[in-house]
Amino acid sequence: MEVGAMVSLPEELQAREDAARRRVEELQAESAELALRLEKARGDLSRLEITRETVAQVLTELSAAEAEPDAAAGGVPEIDASSVPHGVGVMMVPPWREGLVVAVLPDIYRDIVEIIADAPGPVQAKQIVPRIGLPTTTGKIEGTRGKLKRLVERGWLDEDTPGHFTLARQGPGRDRPNSQ
Repeated sequence: MEVGAMVSLPEELQAREDAARRRVEELQAESAELALRLEKARGDLSRLEITRETVAQVLTELSAAEAEPDAAAGGVPEIDASSVPHGVGVMMVPPWREGLVVAVLPDIYRDIVEIIADAPGPVQAKQIVPRIGLPTTTGKIEGTRGKLKRLVERGWLDEDTPGHFTLARQGPGRDRPNSQ
């Protein structure tokens, strides 16, 4: 500002307000762009997780079928916890079937099933997150909800009311989930 020129206070405030408004609009546009990129990245991650789980499941089933000739003849192969891979990069949740024990699940899924088994009634994702040692942020709750949905799809849990999870009626057994 020049030494002799006087700008009125209302004009200066209006100029600052206009600059702040432009900055807010720029940040909102950046935020919208980031939200779109985040949603795409989440979709990519979900597809990769599902692909990895499917490949691990197929490999486990193939190796079980090779190890047990009864499986090819229509028998259900027994799978014990030591034969199921539990390593970095493996997050396999096998479909529940008679004789399958909670121990075959990856640690986080097993913890979720055990928490639900110990609960007096239906449980929501936001109630499970702190019990598995995660912060109760939206991202962690949504990630846990995805795991709960996967356990429902595979027959380990039921979701009679949206967002409320219980042990599956035909699943690992309401009275003895930790006994095997």
